[in-house]
Amino acid sequence: MSDAQTAKNQPQVDPRGLRFAAGVTTVLLALTLIFGSPWILAVQTLVFAVAVAFGVQASPYGQVFKRLIRPRLGRPKELEDAAPPRFAQLVGLAFAVVGLVGYLTGATVLGVVAVGFALVAAFVNAAVGLCLGCEAYLLIHRIRTPSTATN
Repeated sequence: MSDAQTAKNQPQVDPRGLRFAAGVTTVLLALTLIFGSPWILAVQTLVFAVAVAFGVQASPYGQVFKRLIRPRLGRPKELEDAAPPRFAQLVGLAFAVVGLVGYLTGATVLGVVAVGFALVAAFVNAAVGLCLGCEAYLLIHRIRTPSTATN
């Protein structure tokens, strides 16, 4: 199977939905820092876990976008491979779990730092469409996949 055929068989996502989800994530993570609330962070952690387990389209934010927002926007100009955003959700989940552990065990500085890193990544994605987790996924993929180019 060619790379083009493989790409067509992979799940695709609307990049506008990814930015919407990043915006909601930004708000929840900021509220976590403002209120020092592990419960707000627990909600976001659950959202990350659903996205990792079932795909970004199945996450609560993906469902809100699909049902309420996308119909008002029309079809996207292009779709993106769902694998990099799903990996980004895994990275977000890791930071959220570390943050949750920090808040719940009294290691508040650990919680704040972990949530802060996740907040920066979510904000950058929401504001300018640069998904840092997606970029990490692509970098790891390039490192692990031998080049077929000849010199």
